Amino acid sequence: MALPGSLLLAALLWVPAEALSCYGDSGRPVDWFVVYKLPAHSAAGDKPREGLKYKYLDQSSEGWRDGVGYINSSEGAVGRSLLPLYRGNSSQLAFLLYNDQPPKSSSARDAASRGHTKGVLLLDREGGFWLIHSVPRFPSPASSGAYSWPPNAQTFGQTLLCVSFPFSQFSRIAKQLTYTYPLVYDHKLEGVFAQKLPVLEEVIKGHHVLQEPWNSSVILTSAAGATFQSFAKFGKFGDDLYSGWLAEALGTNLQVQFWPNSRGSLPSNCSGTHQILDVLQTGFPGPSGPAFLATEDHSKWCVAPRGPWACVGDMNRNEREMHRGGGTLCSQLLALWKAFQPLVRAWKPCGQDS
Repeated sequence: MALPGSLLLAALLWVPAEALSCYGDSGRPVDWFVVYKLPAHSAAGDKPREGLKYKYLDQSSEGWRDGVGYINSSEGAVGRSLLPLYRGNSSQLAFLLYNDQPPKSSSARDAASRGHTKGVLLLDREGGFWLIHSVPRFPSPASSGAYSWPPNAQTFGQTLLCVSFPFSQFSRIAKQLTYTYPLVYDHKLEGVFAQKLPVLEEVIKGHHVLQEPWNSSVILTSAAGATFQSFAKFGKFGDDLYSGWLAEALGTNLQVQFWPNSRGSLPSNCSGTHQILDVLQTGFPGPSGPAFLATEDHSKWCVAPRGPWACVGDMNRNEREMHRGGGTLCSQLLALWKAFQPLVRAWKPCGQDS
């Protein structure tokens, strides 16, 4: 039996719903990507856009590539992935924006007691993505209506890891956020999302884990089936994420890039079974590099010198953050390890406090 004209038209126009996902520099959905925003060097006065350049990596890029355009453009991976957040028709979406240095200072009243953690959850009923980053005052709230890059984040290096996940994984991610204790400055969790993700609603209300253990590790499976392992700690864990837990959990030495300019930065630590070595200089392959010092780099990542682990997160190595929540997302994906391991140009040997 032939369908009536209106039903036939609807059938022809109907497209199966696809889950939200990370978008790559290619403009197409990807399972994961890493963006490394490069520091602006002293010549930035002559080149005002130098602090907006970035390197890009995904599962099919075969290593680091120069970013498409600049980090403040919605044509690149980060801007394109966040576009659904700024569209007016976000009724079918849920999102969570958190940052211990939020865009509006009025949101930061209790920031010091919250986790040192920064990220975005953006999802529909099929799935979405988790964007873990190191960028202060980013991203702008949904009400701003447009993607932008904060001027304060141009000078130093920054890392952003985006992973696409099916809907089923967001309850596990929500559990991790009860340990990291994020400062949520913008959110939307209504209807079916609130019903199916009650723990995420608790995170929005500022609730956190209340009893030991004060740390949690969970396996997460991406939309394409890649395995990631999330490590999250609450402030009462009372130890450095890397030397107090991560190296032992992964069974490897770690080279750690973090912001060393804060007071109380921890030196390289070789007191345990595994060495925790502070990165001093990062350099990208090729004659033009670029290479830069850790003091120019606000990014937070670590890599196993002999493989195959690589992690991107939001925690530094300093005395204060031993008593704050935060975490990192790790994987044994060979493409990730092969990209990060050669970046380490120099590190601080144990026994050197300065």
